[in-house]
Amino acid sequence: MKKKRYTEEQIIGAIKQHESGVKVDDICRQMNISSGTFYNWRSKYAGLEVSEAKRLKQLESENAKLKKLLAEKLLENEAMKDVLFKKVVKPASKKKIVTHFKKTYQFSERTSCDLVGISRTGFRYQAKPKGDQAIRKRLLELATKHPSYGYLFLHGLMKSEGLVCNKKRTYRIYTELGLQVRTKKRKKLIRPRMPMFVPNRPDVRWSMDFVSDQLANGRRFRVLNVIDDFTREMVGQLTAFSISGRQVGSFLSELIETRGKPAQVVCDNGTEFTSKAMFFWQQQTGVKLGFIQPGKPTQNAFIESLNGKFRSECLDQNWFKSIEQAIEKISQWRNHYRQNYYFYPISVAEQG
Repeated sequence: MKKKRYTEEQIIGAIKQHESGVKVDDICRQMNISSGTFYNWRSKYAGLEVSEAKRLKQLESENAKLKKLLAEKLLENEAMKDVLFKKVVKPASKKKIVTHFKKTYQFSERTSCDLVGISRTGFRYQAKPKGDQAIRKRLLELATKHPSYGYLFLHGLMKSEGLVCNKKRTYRIYTELGLQVRTKKRKKLIRPRMPMFVPNRPDVRWSMDFVSDQLANGRRFRVLNVIDDFTREMVGQLTAFSISGRQVGSFLSELIETRGKPAQVVCDNGTEFTSKAMFFWQQQTGVKLGFIQPGKPTQNAFIESLNGKFRSECLDQNWFKSIEQAIEKISQWRNHYRQNYYFYPISVAEQG
């Protein structure tokens, strides 16, 4: 940028001299400028004071900076649209995008890294070879010898030999070599109908099943109902967004601590009840899980009857705004059910 010979104070002073009666030619000769330059000064600074001229210069400078920032932002948006369709997740992909920005759009390294979301240290990092040749060779030998083993089993063998200690590294090499074992589809279990004995007292046989509903925001939650088949009494209810097999076992253990241990708990073939957690739970507690035949809910009729009553009298009549409100309303209904319903022992005819 060409440096100005005269400041705003000198230019405004020259214009003031002309306004006081000094001729333009004399001013131009004195300041060694052309008449065209003087008239350009007058068109820009006529009627301004020195402070106003400084303010005008400051505004022009700020305006130029804003224009520059706007141009940079527009260019950054254009660059982001250029790579918007690309999947940029891993650091290696982000490094390619940073290099593309630097070459195509002449962005600085700092700007390119900020746009992509990677640190400058991460961009400059160069991976060092880890010397996996021995591990690759041994892993390939073991996979050839034991073709049905997965990477965890192979990792255990290699770890015993002292070759690896991190299973993530083993899995990386395992996938790079393409040694994945094709998993077999699990066959659908066919459970025969088990004869149910007739309970002769309370807390001998329980039944349990899930009921689902949703909150006002559309998020679904589940309720686990547990009843006593002898008295038709509500043993307990568990309400949560998601209930796993481990949570079912813990909840049943809490009920056993307060009421005593039943001989059997009847349930359907849901994934929560057939999980490993429930298998280990029945081994630890000694409570037998009685599974009904798939698609035969009538074999668990007591809990199905309770679920229908619970849905019509509680879930269908309330609009829950939060899970806390749902737990409170369900607890109120459970207390009402226990206080107002007459529990009576079942007969042998009802079992038939």
